[in-house]
Amino acid sequence: MNIRNIAIVAHIDHGKSTLADRLIEKYGDISSRNMKEQVLDSMDLERERGITIKAQTVSLKVDYNKQKYNINIIDTPGHVDFSYEVSRSLSACDGVLLLVDATQGLEAQTIAHYNVASELGLKIIPVINKIDLPSANTDSVSSDLSELLHIDKKEILKVSAKSGMGVDNLIKRIIIDIPEPKGNLTNSLKAFIIDSWFDNYLGIVVLIKVVDGSIELKNKIKVLSNKREFIVDKLGTFNPEMTNLSTLSSGMVGFMIASIKTLDSAPVGDTIVLAKDENALPLAGFKKIQPRVYSGFYPVDSNDYQESKKALDKLSLNDNSFTYEPESSQSLGHGFRCGFLGLLHMEIIRERVQREYNLEFLMTVPSVTYRIEDKKGQKLDIRKPSDLPDDNSLKCYYEPIALISIVTPSQYLGSVIELCTSKRGAQQDLIYRSNMVEIRYEIPLSEIIYDFFDTLKSASKGYASYDYDIIDYRESKMLRLDIHVNKKKVDALSQILHKDNAYKRSKELIENLKKLIPRQNFEITIQGCVGSKVLSSTSIRGYRKDVTAKLYGGDVTRKMKLLKKQKEGKKKMKKIGNVEIPREAFYKFLSTSD
Repeated sequence: MNIRNIAIVAHIDHGKSTLADRLIEKYGDISSRNMKEQVLDSMDLERERGITIKAQTVSLKVDYNKQKYNINIIDTPGHVDFSYEVSRSLSACDGVLLLVDATQGLEAQTIAHYNVASELGLKIIPVINKIDLPSANTDSVSSDLSELLHIDKKEILKVSAKSGMGVDNLIKRIIIDIPEPKGNLTNSLKAFIIDSWFDNYLGIVVLIKVVDGSIELKNKIKVLSNKREFIVDKLGTFNPEMTNLSTLSSGMVGFMIASIKTLDSAPVGDTIVLAKDENALPLAGFKKIQPRVYSGFYPVDSNDYQESKKALDKLSLNDNSFTYEPESSQSLGHGFRCGFLGLLHMEIIRERVQREYNLEFLMTVPSVTYRIEDKKGQKLDIRKPSDLPDDNSLKCYYEPIALISIVTPSQYLGSVIELCTSKRGAQQDLIYRSNMVEIRYEIPLSEIIYDFFDTLKSASKGYASYDYDIIDYRESKMLRLDIHVNKKKVDALSQILHKDNAYKRSKELIENLKKLIPRQNFEITIQGCVGSKVLSSTSIRGYRKDVTAKLYGGDVTRKMKLLKKQKEGKKKMKKIGNVEIPREAFYKFLSTSD
């Protein structure tokens, strides 16, 4: 059978899942009663938010020119936090549909996906979607696409994924333009793992692309990197429901179930061969993904620790880019240090834990991985402030730098440049397109992960989009800010900050904390400190009992004597008084200071 492997890539909300719906509706093996919007988005969270979080695959059967074609389509996420899913998906394909919204034009993620596809040498079919909307600006978008891809405007397809207009032409173009997968059916088996996830009923499900040979039921296979062997129990494709097959042959993309117990037994990007094949060489894999943002997850109810560990374990099975390890804090007890690809990724994980396992987590302030060099010349990666060694042994800090590409309408260029400059950015490039401007800046990653996206949307009235990639670690003037409550350091609130932001951030933190700590019978001091230096300070007044109320007359010295005694008692209380910050206060504080 003729095979075509293709991915749909685009910026977020440009209609990838809707286009996949129309193709499945027309050519997929699905009944009309099972058809629904975003049919490939399996999570409720994906439907509610209208975003794709996990790349999904579907096999379509198409008749063209009296021949049968098997078209494997992968619907990919559009948000920058899930770009790793896209790069993995593209490596399983021979071509891409580059989808662009006729009302919004070229956006940052569109250009980023185009660059990845070009580097992999894939055939790119440009498609303009939403052409039937009144606000569609098809000619302008065609000009931009033509300039980006260096092609004739006539080669650009125009469709409406909502109504199905132009979908038939799209299928013909895929069959004619996209090359067949390279591979040899007569060679011995060689397949690579695109993705793997945990299913409550089936165990570990592995998504594979067969490059050479074929894989059959009951074959004894071997994972090359760890030499572990398994017997194939089930094979098949998604049409879009699981359809069992007895064989997957060269060029096909499908699933395999082989009694695999753990994901590290079948790592993503690894090569699968027959167990008897002793001299097989591995296929080129993917670079291992490194989390960009770290945050501490602490169960709100400390009795839920074991349940939380099980929940995070299952989530890490379903999401290769999410990592976690146990940690503990003097203030918050036992919890986990979790790694994410970005703030949206972090939010999605938190919401999934809440919905799927009914668990509430308290999250510490997100931080990036810094690098430090000590006076002996050793370099260490630091994921949390408490990992930092003593200041006296530190020589310098290095912070991760991101190359950020922003696409914005030209009228908002000034406010976007102003924002990037305020975030310690250095301009690298400026490209004018027909009605948009693409601008590139080098900005420290720590400046991007907090409020950059929201501020960018405000500065451009929602029109700007961005994509970024970590390019380097550079020396920078960083310091650790500690929060002290009654002279005692609260480890959960420590942060690594740039020297220029330290005073402002310190003041914000202590003022926020002041509102949340309950008053005591004695005065509580709250300080923002760098080492032994106090940057900012505030205090919470203690309750004052009127000790003179029982007096009914007499000399004023009696009153002064009682007040002096009270003052000495409060002084003693302040020395020995222990301020317990309630978990509820931490919860409120950390959820408002992200």
